[in-house]
Amino acid sequence: MKVAEAVGRALTAAGVDHVFGVVGSGNFHLTNAMVAAGSRYVAARHEGGAATMADAYARMSGAVAALSVHQGPGLTNALTGIAEAAKSRTPLLVLAAEATQPTSNFYVDQEALARAVGAVTERVSSPHSAVEQACGAVRRALHERRTVLLNLPLDVQALDVADTAAIAVVPPPARAAVEPSDADVAALVAALEGARRPVFVAGRGARSPGARDALVALAGHHGALLATSAVAHGLFQGDPWSLGISGGFASPVAVELIQGADLVVGWGCALNMWTMRHGRLIGPDAVVVQVDDDASALGAHRQVHLGVVGDVERTARRALDAGGNERREGYRGEAVGPQVRWRDVPYEDESTRDRIDPRTLGIALDDILPAERVIGVDSGNFMGYPSAYLSVPDHHGFCFTQAFQSIGLGLATTIGAALARPDRLPVAALGDGGALMGAAELDTVRRLGLPMVVVVYDDEGYGAEVHHFGPDGHPLDTVTFPPTDIAAIARGYGFEAVTVRTCADLKAVEDWVAGPRSAPLLVDAKVAGEHGAWWLEEAFRGH
Repeated sequence: MKVAEAVGRALTAAGVDHVFGVVGSGNFHLTNAMVAAGSRYVAARHEGGAATMADAYARMSGAVAALSVHQGPGLTNALTGIAEAAKSRTPLLVLAAEATQPTSNFYVDQEALARAVGAVTERVSSPHSAVEQACGAVRRALHERRTVLLNLPLDVQALDVADTAAIAVVPPPARAAVEPSDADVAALVAALEGARRPVFVAGRGARSPGARDALVALAGHHGALLATSAVAHGLFQGDPWSLGISGGFASPVAVELIQGADLVVGWGCALNMWTMRHGRLIGPDAVVVQVDDDASALGAHRQVHLGVVGDVERTARRALDAGGNERREGYRGEAVGPQVRWRDVPYEDESTRDRIDPRTLGIALDDILPAERVIGVDSGNFMGYPSAYLSVPDHHGFCFTQAFQSIGLGLATTIGAALARPDRLPVAALGDGGALMGAAELDTVRRLGLPMVVVVYDDEGYGAEVHHFGPDGHPLDTVTFPPTDIAAIARGYGFEAVTVRTCADLKAVEDWVAGPRSAPLLVDAKVAGEHGAWWLEEAFRGH
């Protein structure tokens, strides 16, 4: 048996059951070995799409996913998706063939590339250690929550493995929960008991049913209101004390209530400039507490009064047990208000005969599409509209790959999320720029038979730049484009498609939902673009 086959079998045995990629000569035998051992291989049309599919699948499934790429250009093509995964601390394994001879056209310093985008590296160095090194990379991805590049030199892949018994491996144990200290729990309880208007903001580290239940119970005991970062959107869906997303996408009522808090507790949440609107969501006298199982995350984005190192669920349950029996009214003694949801906030409809207001579009689609959905969102001026106006059933209903703020990842994000949640209708929300960047993966949607709805918010330009630079009189020729029939492009890939200019055009979406859904659907929504999205000014403060 060759090293390539031994490593492929070992990775599958170690629990890597989904591998995404584009196969070339250097990763051909490795990928085939994983498939033969039982892993599902998902072929993308571009390595960048494959990387984001793998990232989204890992986020939504909770399992380590793999990305398989050719040496050199296969890896460089995937780098934007790898950077997004690394910044998001996604447990992702990048399997890259490696040319080690500098005279090879495929040669590039792959370790340096990985480090440059925040990934960590491992290498298979010999037949004797190949299986253990591969399994070690899986453990590292899982236990450290890191994106790991496993380099597989071509010459080593071709060597014989003497002892095939070494392939008998088992999946690594789950990452152990970090227990908070007694002193930190006592300090957290004291902060909660001293607060009159507490607000909890849950992030990626709270995205589990156990953590959600623990936070709901603790918030109820102390009268805290509940909010999330964008990546944890849906975690508190249905709770009457939920404010939805904190940050740029927050409704005016949610903003007012968060700003009025005298205690803000971030649970597995970075409390970064997006979630806290550059700190303006935190009142001048508010106490700030951050709970995270990674000590290096505490205070990384803003100063905190108390940092607690601990698993979110374990910390919340310990604080509940230590808090006594008396329930406190807290912030819940004040009316939350009826306009926490954006769809309940009055607005002046800017739809015309030729263009539909994206708010009107979002409310209509929210009513038409089945409630059991999983939404992937691309980046751009439009992105606040689907995030705010399309509801999700829970935190498994929203996949937000925005740590690197790249456009063009939304379609691949939704493919990966759809494969992790096949029980739900996948909905991709894209701008026209991102849709055309990632259009090759429309073929992947059709080929996989995914009953996906792709909604393109088409304003014929890079809307963020149009609305940021346009008011100052700058020429916009570089960021605006002539009309494109995106619906026709989708039909060429085997989609059903409809161009939407008014609410009446959405009848075709209703018919698709009611029908067999035998082909995916693309909605080319020609949206009104006279004004920038409400969150745009806030977003550009971070540049």
